[in-house]
Amino acid sequence: MSLTNGSPEQAARAAKTSSRTLATLSTDARNVALDAIHHALADHREDILAANARDMDLAKQLSANGKLSASMMKRLDLSRKGKFDDMLQGIEDVRGLEDPVGRVDLRTELDDGLILQRQTCPIGVLLIIFEARPEVIANIASLAIKSANAAILKGGKESTESFKAISTVISQALDKTEVPNHSIQLVTTRDAIDPLLELSQYIDLVIPRGSSDLVRHCQRKAHMPVLGHADGLCSLYIHSDADKEMAVNVAVDSKTDYPAACNAIETLLINEEVLESIFPAVAAALIDKGVVLRCDPASKAASSKHLSEEQAVHVQDATDADWSVEHLDLILSVRTITASPDSTSAVDAAIEHINTHGSHHTDAILTADKATADRFCNAVDSGCKFWNCSTRFCDGMRFGFGTEVGISTNKVHARGPVGLEGLMIHEYRLAGQGQGAAMYGGGGRQYKHKRLPIA
Repeated sequence: MSLTNGSPEQAARAAKTSSRTLATLSTDARNVALDAIHHALADHREDILAANARDMDLAKQLSANGKLSASMMKRLDLSRKGKFDDMLQGIEDVRGLEDPVGRVDLRTELDDGLILQRQTCPIGVLLIIFEARPEVIANIASLAIKSANAAILKGGKESTESFKAISTVISQALDKTEVPNHSIQLVTTRDAIDPLLELSQYIDLVIPRGSSDLVRHCQRKAHMPVLGHADGLCSLYIHSDADKEMAVNVAVDSKTDYPAACNAIETLLINEEVLESIFPAVAAALIDKGVVLRCDPASKAASSKHLSEEQAVHVQDATDADWSVEHLDLILSVRTITASPDSTSAVDAAIEHINTHGSHHTDAILTADKATADRFCNAVDSGCKFWNCSTRFCDGMRFGFGTEVGISTNKVHARGPVGLEGLMIHEYRLAGQGQGAAMYGGGGRQYKHKRLPIA
């Protein structure tokens, strides 16, 4: 990894050149580089945490002045809740995964001695733009090296000290390996983003990680494909046959485990049949965790019958705007779901709400009936659909990907948590014995198109 203050074009050109070398390296060579990064980061833990503490001191001042959100503060803190250890474990997990490069998934005999093969290959050069989250550097570096992709990283100014410390350690580690140092670059100039977004001759894919404003800016300006999500507006629907204890546990985990995460729920949908039986317990449990509920009239009326005066203070009136808000805080919009007079079922009404107001990220249903769950999962237009479990499971590490470069709500290429598989594309290789296309068709040779087993 190199810290570069050069021009965006110089950085992109160097990354392109390095990507071609990286694509030729063996699995062992790339794994050795991951080992080197892991050991170096572990050895320099105290230096990196000290740099992160300097970022946090400045962030606290910005937060006090209303210039930095609480959710951004949480993402920035590398000492929080074992975050550093998770970063290190992510590198080890990625290293232990099967090599994704050159994996054959189709073999066809076009004719005698003419064999077609489809196999995976790297995308090329990735541009990752992110805010806060200093561990992203290690996540991206490990995934990029394992998948044989070069990566240019641009971090936010709120994490400058952390980024510099981590990138310096990684750079020194890569110097002792076969991986070209320019394969992973951290761009430090503030005004580099827009010029980089225009360099499609060098950069193949943009992955923005941060605010919806950042993602939308990249989507508007980029001359190459953008993989990412603008919002994490996730919903949990509690159906009429849901288990009460499960509903309490899943709702609390989905909202309060990490409210600033993009996979935390922002909307709770309650079937009208369980407003009096299940919802009061769910509401009380959420409020006891510090959650403010913004309820529609029906759910507010139901909660008022069962909550204490102290708990009721945490219940507010929802507005139409609340159904499309990513709170990223201990605030949850609550809406009652009813079957309509035109025979639309409650589950279909929940699906309609999610497809209208959601962000195609992660949505969940609690129901005892598999057919209902299948209907929900088939109809909801999201990258991840969960049945009887928390939305917080939407995560590359939890999915067994080692780590992730981000969550995608795209409709093409990768969708959901993007790990190694999402950083690969396909190429076709044809091995022959001097054949020409003019030999086939008409009265000439005929194609066999015989499927062959995957070796």
